[in-house]
Amino acid sequence: MSTTAMCNTFKQEILSGIHFWTPHTRTGSSAIGADTYKIAMFTSSATTDKDTTGYVATNEVTDSDGVYTAGGAALASVTSTLSSDTAFLDFADTTWASSSISNARSAVIYNSTLSSAGTGSTVNHAAYPSVCSLDFGGDKSSSSGDFTIQYPANGSSTAIIRIT
Repeated sequence: MSTTAMCNTFKQEILSGIHFWTPHTRTGSSAIGADTYKIAMFTSSATTDKDTTGYVATNEVTDSDGVYTAGGAALASVTSTLSSDTAFLDFADTTWASSSISNARSAVIYNSTLSSAGTGSTVNHAAYPSVCSLDFGGDKSSSSGDFTIQYPANGSSTAIIRIT
């Protein structure tokens, strides 16, 4: 079973400074690059929800045309915005062109830069820590065509990832 939710571990990890969505520089320090975030899709056999802690390939969708590969695709054009007391993230829609993907039921956005688990501090994280789970509301497929995940409008009440 899958649900759409921000992952609980991500909530704590953002307060601990584990995730970098955009590049930045701290005073007196060198530039800090943005992490790479990906979206991976799963069949109905996977459980993706608020308790998902990290990406694993178990029950990931397959693509007989070879366009979709394990691990999914990187999110592009990531921007952060503050509006009406809500911080939110936006990114370009994700498309697997000319793909034959079967039975995609859900997806997980995760930090692919953090390929090893982080331990030894007050906040640990899984390898490939999860950000959020998305339920498609039913199985979705493509047959030698484009499979596109359209993200909602960039706004304080509509963005997939938002903090109010």
